[in-house]
Amino acid sequence: MRLTRWLGHPTRVVPAVYLLGVAVGTALLMLPPATADGRGAPLLHASFTAVSAICITGLTTVDTATFWSPFGQFIIMLLIQVGGFGIVALASLLTLVATGRLSLQGSLVAGQELRTGVGGVLRVPKMIAAVMLSAEAVIALALTLAFRQHTDSWGTAVWWGVFHSVSAFNNAGFALFSDNLMSFVSDPAVILPICLAVVVGGLGFPVLIEIGRRIRRPRQTPLWSSHTRLTLIGTGSLLAIGAVVFALAEWNNPDTLGQLSLADRLLATVAGAVFPRTAGFNHIDYGVANESTLGLYYVLMFIGGGSVGTAGGVKVGTVGIILATVLAELRGENQVIVGRRAVPSTVQRSALAVVALGVFTVILATFFIVVDDRFTLQQVLFETISAFGTVGLSTGITPHLRPESLMVLMLLMYLGRVGTVSVATALAIRVRHRHYVLPEEHPIVG
Repeated sequence: MRLTRWLGHPTRVVPAVYLLGVAVGTALLMLPPATADGRGAPLLHASFTAVSAICITGLTTVDTATFWSPFGQFIIMLLIQVGGFGIVALASLLTLVATGRLSLQGSLVAGQELRTGVGGVLRVPKMIAAVMLSAEAVIALALTLAFRQHTDSWGTAVWWGVFHSVSAFNNAGFALFSDNLMSFVSDPAVILPICLAVVVGGLGFPVLIEIGRRIRRPRQTPLWSSHTRLTLIGTGSLLAIGAVVFALAEWNNPDTLGQLSLADRLLATVAGAVFPRTAGFNHIDYGVANESTLGLYYVLMFIGGGSVGTAGGVKVGTVGIILATVLAELRGENQVIVGRRAVPSTVQRSALAVVALGVFTVILATFFIVVDDRFTLQQVLFETISAFGTVGLSTGITPHLRPESLMVLMLLMYLGRVGTVSVATALAIRVRHRHYVLPEEHPIVG
């Protein structure tokens, strides 16, 4: 009874479901048929891979291409799909609950009266599933044709196409090649569809649905919502900044882009701006990248993509709200305006809380691993931000970390995936209105 009551709270649904998914995924990956040698994976490798897959991160302790059998790789793909769809669907429902546009209790009662369960609530997941599967099918077709040029088997090409389509659209970063996508850095037929899938999946379904409605009914659609404005402007700005900084940092680096042709450098630059946005595909060796590139990726990985989508991070809309708040303060305005709409102070405080808690979590985890392990601060910080942002990029130290450090990364991936959604929703639905006003006092700032 107590467990049912505890799970009944909306903000506890997502963490509980994902813990269940991790447990099931770990058990499946420990089965003998899941590994290439038929012996089954050790608990640490199985649990780390399960967390990374269902939290759609991409960090690995073993080589996905050689350690896991086709059955194990299929389980990983299934965990990625469940993780991507699950967090989006649950986050959508929690967003409706938090904004007051959907009463969870009311929808359940209505479902019981209609004898259809929660039929009204299920429309959102159904719409999300339709968009997700349609997009993955298109990308899978394009990738299958591209991979067919690298294999003599149509079956292998289809499998590669489907797996990488699911991994890309869900911003997971898992690949079926030992060097991830480094062998395809000069192949636009592979890189560009994956980049497109990453960006589209990372925008978030509220944005995709709004764009779809505007395309179908351009004259009947009202002004862009504040959320869509923040997401599209923020995504475009970060992609542009990322491409410019990445190109400046790596253009003449002989270990990354320096040996490529002009066209290949431009293609790699596009990927270099897209993949740190929580996708986690390696198209270059980040272990030999310049420090300025790693510094850029700290920011891009931490911010992530759009809300209620397959991307991780604190979300570009959250950072956009904070920047809009700072801009309003600098202008001396008493309201924060985004797209002719005022942003409530509760939303501003929630955005600040999410970012502050994210920074604190990363700092705490980084401190623990630096003390516990032998790697440099820069290497560990890259790894912890990648884990918290559910990105999956690595400088190559993940397989060499101690078990306790790997457990910290697992916790970071879990918190980065379900924590931001749960915290933001909890802050939204626990707003308390005092029936009195206290006298003001102005502490010194700065």
